Amino acid sequence: MKSATPAPPALQQFVDDELLRAPLLFDQVVDGTMDATRKALPELMPLERSLVGDLMQALLARRARLSDYFVHSLTEQAQAELARGAPPARAETTGAGASGTAAGYTPAAGGRGLTLALVDEEEVAVDVHLSHTIEAIKSVAEYELRELQTFVAALVGDMDMARDHNPLRPATHARALWAAAHALPLTRGHQVFFMRHAAPALAQVLRRSYAAASSRLESQGIEPAAYRTLILPPGSRRGWRSGESTFSPDLHGMRNSLPAEGEHPSASRGPMRLQGQAFQGQPVLGHAQPEVPSARWREVAAQASSAVDRQSVELISRLFDAMSRDRRLPADVKALLARLHGPAMRLALRDPDTLAQDGRHPLWRFINRLAYEAEMAPDGGDPERLNLLKVAQATVEQISAEPEQNAGLYRWAGERLDNFLQKRLARRITRAASQIGALQKLEERLAAGHPAPTTLSGTLDVQQLDTVPADLFPQGSPPEPAPQADIAWLEALRAGDWVRMFMKGRWVQAQLLWLGERREIWLFGDGASDTTWAVRRRALTLMHDEHLIKGLSQRSLLRSAAEGVQREVLWQTEQPRTAPAPR
Repeated sequence: MKSATPAPPALQQFVDDELLRAPLLFDQVVDGTMDATRKALPELMPLERSLVGDLMQALLARRARLSDYFVHSLTEQAQAELARGAPPARAETTGAGASGTAAGYTPAAGGRGLTLALVDEEEVAVDVHLSHTIEAIKSVAEYELRELQTFVAALVGDMDMARDHNPLRPATHARALWAAAHALPLTRGHQVFFMRHAAPALAQVLRRSYAAASSRLESQGIEPAAYRTLILPPGSRRGWRSGESTFSPDLHGMRNSLPAEGEHPSASRGPMRLQGQAFQGQPVLGHAQPEVPSARWREVAAQASSAVDRQSVELISRLFDAMSRDRRLPADVKALLARLHGPAMRLALRDPDTLAQDGRHPLWRFINRLAYEAEMAPDGGDPERLNLLKVAQATVEQISAEPEQNAGLYRWAGERLDNFLQKRLARRITRAASQIGALQKLEERLAAGHPAPTTLSGTLDVQQLDTVPADLFPQGSPPEPAPQADIAWLEALRAGDWVRMFMKGRWVQAQLLWLGERREIWLFGDGASDTTWAVRRRALTLMHDEHLIKGLSQRSLLRSAAEGVQREVLWQTEQPRTAPAPR
């Protein structure tokens, strides 16, 4: 794991000051919740009135303890964010009277034994309330939150607002509110009831808190950063889409519109802008960046015997330059792609299919798969991610050393990467073999109509699960059939597929490791840690209905780069027409 990096002193001081105000903030949330519930009493059903009565008494008796849970969770999450470490595996703390939960499985003391918890639709309902709370805060405090982000970015010197540096964001407060709910000596239903009714009060309090924090920073002389504004060339907004689009690049058309004689614009920049700011001081796995002089493009173009070949080399250079500006692409992956820039230009001279319209050439398929898998494991210190980059680096270096570039080289590179990924998946499945065996037997019991313990009623001991007699499980009704759309989506998932899901109060990228023979239990593994989640089918259906899970697919770097190059080419072709006539 990567070592913790100290936070900038100015940011640390800001967080410390805000945490000192956290107890007062929570008191305001409790007051707002109690006032809102009292006003809503006449409209509530008898059962809800009973819940409110129990909740009011518990809030009055345990108010200080709730505040301690809230502040502790807030502090723990903020410090983990400041240290650039992984957030705590548990978003909540178990309070008196609250049942324990387990995020997947965790090693027991001394590394012996594992605990395993099933995530069912009741547990997903908690995540639904968490997501609704987060969205309520973002909606109510949208302006104040964006303003505070500019001040916090200025504290760390990020004047271009490259990312959100505020560790006390809405999701952090929502998870802290759920942690406070565990201090209530009541049932999980009461805790969820408190969470739902406290969310509007928390949103209003945070709106005022964010505004006050911005005012304090401004009074200290902090000049806010500004959101980056891109001034696009005339005509560049045609066909613009946010994120991945259905844009189909006309690579041959773009190639033919490029200059074929004399000095080319990209020649002065150099491939992938390696001497610019894009890769300044960013080595590949500890190795220095390769120096690619601007003359390299001219050397490759000199090998071309026709104007079309020179245009192809120019287009390849522009495409790789556009990839280097892709802010979604990790820096270490950009550095690896930089080493493919020269070989790709030589490949374009020998293989016309490099610029085929469908973008299915082995070169682009290898690039897309490498970028996709690196994005699924975002932690730069993750050993599995480092192994992936080492394999990719050795492959790229071997390709670069080949004097003759052809599609077979990149087909081999793709197969080598696929083999590594398959072995990595097999290793992770092997590590979870004991859990998978227990889950398979548990699935048989579920199919027979015996509900299993869940994260709401306790954890399962993997070593003891096999010895639990089936007749000790309480009787229950069989699972209800899911809608056909959800069934089709679930049936399409296979082991190794990646999904993005809202689990335990945060969005994660998870890989499907195993699914039961009866499709009743699904085992997912976190892409950023060793955490796993065993999720029931009905829980997945509920998550799908609430838009808390979605499938992921590889995005085409070629498509995104070609879209940028096309806007650039359109702007250049329109320049002569829009330029004023000489006098």
